[in-house]
Amino acid sequence: MTSTLRTDVLRIEGAADPAGTLPVLHGISPYTADGVGIDDEMRRNLAYGAPHSLLPYTRQDAYGRTRAERELPTVVLENDVLTATFLPGYGGRLWSLVHRPTGRELLHRNRILQPANLALRDAWLAGGVEWNLGTTGHWPLTCEPLHAVRASAPDGTPVLRMYAFERLRGLVLRMDTWLPAGSPVLYVHVGIHNPSAEETPVYWWSNIAVPEAADVRVLAPADHAFHCDYVSDLKHVPFPAVEGEDRSYPGRAVRAADYFLDVPVGERRWIAALDETGTGLVQTSTDRLRGRKLFCWGTGTGGKHWQEWLSGPDSAYLEIQAGLARTQLEHLPMPAGANWSWVEAYGMLEADPSAVHGPWGEARSAAADALDLLVPAEQLDRALALAGEFGEPEQVLAQGCGWAALEIEAGRLTPSPLLPFGAPGVDQKPWRQLLATGILPISDPPAAPVTGARWRALLEESASDWHALYHLGLIRLADGEPDAARQAWRRSLAEQRSPWVLRGLAFLADTPHEAADLMAEAHILRPDLRELTTEVLDALLRADRPKDVLAVIEPLPAAVRGNGRIRLAEAKAAHALGDDDHVRELLAEGIRVDNMREGEVSLDTLWLAVHPGRPVPPHYDFRMSEG
Repeated sequence: MTSTLRTDVLRIEGAADPAGTLPVLHGISPYTADGVGIDDEMRRNLAYGAPHSLLPYTRQDAYGRTRAERELPTVVLENDVLTATFLPGYGGRLWSLVHRPTGRELLHRNRILQPANLALRDAWLAGGVEWNLGTTGHWPLTCEPLHAVRASAPDGTPVLRMYAFERLRGLVLRMDTWLPAGSPVLYVHVGIHNPSAEETPVYWWSNIAVPEAADVRVLAPADHAFHCDYVSDLKHVPFPAVEGEDRSYPGRAVRAADYFLDVPVGERRWIAALDETGTGLVQTSTDRLRGRKLFCWGTGTGGKHWQEWLSGPDSAYLEIQAGLARTQLEHLPMPAGANWSWVEAYGMLEADPSAVHGPWGEARSAAADALDLLVPAEQLDRALALAGEFGEPEQVLAQGCGWAALEIEAGRLTPSPLLPFGAPGVDQKPWRQLLATGILPISDPPAAPVTGARWRALLEESASDWHALYHLGLIRLADGEPDAARQAWRRSLAEQRSPWVLRGLAFLADTPHEAADLMAEAHILRPDLRELTTEVLDALLRADRPKDVLAVIEPLPAAVRGNGRIRLAEAKAAHALGDDDHVRELLAEGIRVDNMREGEVSLDTLWLAVHPGRPVPPHYDFRMSEG
């Protein structure tokens, strides 16, 4: 069978696509660690590159858990060994990888499409292979469409090319994926270009979900790991024996944990998850992709609930990952104008099961030997060179967002025939008008945000109305200048009081009480915007104003008041006022927070506060650090 590329449709039970309009004003805090095994290089990378905010992105927190049958466009690569299915509409995610001779699915192929609050912008999906570019966390485009085209290798092998402009870091991403005839592995060539004249912090992790079972062992060429258990600091520990347990079997671990495997320099880069027969997925790469990671949810009640929350019942999975740095808490400096690239390979590995489940050294050697037979390291080096010979696009398969096309018009990006970004769309129209006339048209709600030196210069010169001054404040905030942002927003309020500017000033407020006052006024101006209402309630709770929380909630329409976040705020306010009978009533009726955050313990904490000594019910238990 020759290699083929086709479009198709995935029919799946799924929730509606996530939405949201409010800009993400906060950034990422740098991580500090100085324990045993944290060397100078890691210490520098931990302190480097944390963004001041996640602008220009908006939140994606408007989604639910009501699902219906959906049809999602897919692109499928296939040869006689593997069938690879991609979702270009969801960050180009590799959704499925099937070993055709055995019919075995090598990835955790989720049976549902269910957003949950694990990504930088909130919405995230479990399953498959997610590509993460930008900053620590699941990337901003994880639930956004990428551009996708068909190209060809010199020998005619079809190539799926997916690409995007990542706006937070200002980086151009290109991924070329192909399956040569007879190849037992899928090749993924990743290229990152920094078009800026300045150094840019870079983060990349390929996040690979695979089925979890008690007999699945994760193997990699490492004897130590940097361990994070969501309770204590990052520390360097022997691996796999941690605290007297073999952590290479994640399906037996009680608690959620990250193990960043410390692969020594000179070792081949790979990681595998193999079952009792010694069979499973292996991922390997050229040397630039240095890091490898194991993540598990744990077998405690909270971990099981998270997996069911994300994938439905009986869908346990773990993650094996690969990244540019040794841990996901680091950023690397990418020089101005630089191009970085590497090749990853994915396939089914088969090794002697007695060795795979024997002593760690023997298990590693058995898997490494099997990998060398499956795909020698030199073959990945040849694939890396080959990717430079792939041709121009032959057919458009999917359209991404119009932001790259706008930046080409603005002169920030140089057009390339290899990456046809198409034309700007509706969201970019106001900014095109600014380019053409020097005036940003007023709109309410505001235009979608932008960042960057060109846009700042245009607004610094022309901003005089509330809308342009609002965007000038956003750009200044993104540039790490909160005082200058505050000045722009105060000028904006002098022109017109708007909820958007009040929200920005509340973010920069000196005290919780000041922030709550500003947010309360924003709510008065836009009482119909649910995502703003939940922020108002959070601000009032932080200011210890539970009576005001209930005053905001009482007149809300029943459908809005039934939102899980709003019911949770009502319960917290009632508890603060000593009305625990009402809290118990709300809990008995049910509080389902559709966008419960990873690591959030609000529901279990609330339950224990009003039911001391009683176990937390499984549907309220999202704890990642307790059994």
